[in-house]
Amino acid sequence: MHRIREEGESPVGISKAIERTGQTIFETTATIITLVLLGNVLEHRSVKQTTTAIRELSAIKIGVAKKEVNGEVQEAAFDEIKVNDILIVNMGDKIPVDGKVIWGTALIDESMLTGESIPVTKEMEETVIGGTIVKSGSIKMQATSVGDDTLLSQIIELVKNAEDNKPNIQSLGDKVSGIFVPFVLLIAILTYFFSTYFISFFALDVRITDSFLRAIAVLVISCPCAMGLATPTAVMVGIGRAAKKGILLKGGGTLEKLASIKNIVFDKTGTLTTGRFSIKQIKVLEGEKDFVKSIIYNLEKHSSHPIAQSLVNGLQEETKSLEFEKIKEEKGIGISAIYKGDKYQIGSGRLLKENNNEYDLYLLKNNKVIAFIDIEDELKKDAKTVIEKVREIGIQPILLSGDKAKKCADLSEKLNFLEVYSEQLPNEKLEKIKQLVNKNPTAMFGDGINDAPALAQATVGISISNATQVAIQSADVILLNKNELSQLPKALQVARHTLLTIKQNLFWAFAYNIVAIPIAAMGFLNPMWGALFMAFSDVIVIGNSIRLKYKKIF
Repeated sequence: MHRIREEGESPVGISKAIERTGQTIFETTATIITLVLLGNVLEHRSVKQTTTAIRELSAIKIGVAKKEVNGEVQEAAFDEIKVNDILIVNMGDKIPVDGKVIWGTALIDESMLTGESIPVTKEMEETVIGGTIVKSGSIKMQATSVGDDTLLSQIIELVKNAEDNKPNIQSLGDKVSGIFVPFVLLIAILTYFFSTYFISFFALDVRITDSFLRAIAVLVISCPCAMGLATPTAVMVGIGRAAKKGILLKGGGTLEKLASIKNIVFDKTGTLTTGRFSIKQIKVLEGEKDFVKSIIYNLEKHSSHPIAQSLVNGLQEETKSLEFEKIKEEKGIGISAIYKGDKYQIGSGRLLKENNNEYDLYLLKNNKVIAFIDIEDELKKDAKTVIEKVREIGIQPILLSGDKAKKCADLSEKLNFLEVYSEQLPNEKLEKIKQLVNKNPTAMFGDGINDAPALAQATVGISISNATQVAIQSADVILLNKNELSQLPKALQVARHTLLTIKQNLFWAFAYNIVAIPIAAMGFLNPMWGALFMAFSDVIVIGNSIRLKYKKIF
C-alpha cells in the first residue's frame, strides 16, 4: 500500500500539515469568512426587499390627526384617538382611523388599500377607511375603529403573520433542512477519509492538506439557508403584493390551497349582484298600505341580509317606527316578531305551507298572508367578465343560491353558468360544498350569514369587505373592493404565481446542493469559490422571490 508523503518526507498528521502550509490555510480561512459575511449582508438586504409591503403599508398610517374637542381643534397622535372621537379631515389629508362621515362631502382615494383606481365620493353616514387620502372636499368624521382594530392595522398584521400559516410544500424544505447539517458533516468526514486513505492508495501525490481542503469545501459550499428561505420569502412577497391590490390572504397555506382550486362556487345576492335592490311592487291583501309598509320596514331593519337592507332604504322615508317584541331571524327563511299581540313574519315562500315561489317575499300576520313583495336586483358590472376569466384559467364556476329557481336561471343565462343550484338553505349549501370538496379543491365565494358554514367548509372561503362579520371571519380570502369582482382572478393569479415561485426556489435549492456538494468532494472546487457560490445561492433564491413583486401577472 502506498503511503502519503509530502515532498519526500515521512507521513504527518493534519496538524503538522496545516503548520507547514499555514499561509495558504490562513488566506483560505480569511477569504471564506469575508465571502460568507458578504453573503450574509447581501442576504439581509435581499430579505428586506421581500418585506417592503409591510413597510409601505405601515407608512400609510398618519402621525397626527385634527381632533375636535368642545368646539376647538386640537392635534392628537394616532394612538391617542379613541372610539367616537370627532376628527376633521381636509383636502390632502389622510383619514386617520376608520369611521363614518357626520358632516361634509369628500372625494377619497382608496387605491392604496382597496385597489380601486377611481376616487370614491363619501357623504353623510358613509364609512371611511384609515390611511386613505382626501383628494377634494372636507369632512368631519366619527371614529369607529382605532389602533389595532382599524382595517389598515389588520392588513399589516395579516401580512406580518403570513409565515405562521405555512403552506404544506414548506414541510418538504423543513424536513430536509432538519437532517441537512448532520448529513453534510458526514459527507465532509467521509470526503476527508476517502481522499486520504482510499485515493492515496492509487495516487502518491494526494496530500493531507488537499483532503482537508476538500472536506472544508464541502462544508462551505453546502447551503441549507436556500431551502429555508425558498418558501417564506415567496409567501411574504405574494401576500404583500396581494394586499397592495386590496386582497387579504390569511397566510401561506391559503395561497397554496387557492392555487390548487378547480371549482369556485358563487353565491348570488350581494356577491354577483350589487346588493342594491329596488321594490318592484308591494301587493297588499289586508290592511292599510302605509301600515303594511311600516311593518315591513321595522321587521327588516333587524336583518343584515342585503335584500332586507335594500327594503329598509327604500321604505324609510314613508314609514313610522314600531316597537316589536321577540324578534327572531331564521337563516334562509325570514324574520318574525310580535307587535301588539300579533305575530308578523316576512320572508321567502318557505314561510308558506305550500312553499309558493310566485313572489319574492311574503308578509304574514298570524300565519296568514297579508302582502306580497317583488324586488329587482342589480348585476355587478364586471360579473360576466370575471366569470369568463375564471373559466379561462381552468376553473369551473358554479352558482349556489338560496334565491328562486327562476331568478337563478335568468342569472345563469346572463353569465353562462353550466352548473346551477337554487333555493338552497344554509345546511343544503353546506352539504353541496362537502360533495364538491370531496371531488376537487373548491372555493366558496359568499358574503352573508347564510354563507358562513359553506365558507368554512370549502377548501378556500372567499368574501368581500362589506360582508357580514361572521362571513369575514369564516373566509380565508377577503376582497376589499366591494364594488368590483375583478380582484378574484387577481387573487387566483397571485396564488398560482407565488406557488410557482416557491417550486422554482426549492428546485434551485435542492439542485444547487445536489450538484455542488459532489463537485466540492471530488476536489474540483476551492473552498474560497465554494464560499462565494454559497453566498450567491441564497441571493438567487431571494432574488427570484423579489421578481414576483414586479412580474406581470394581472
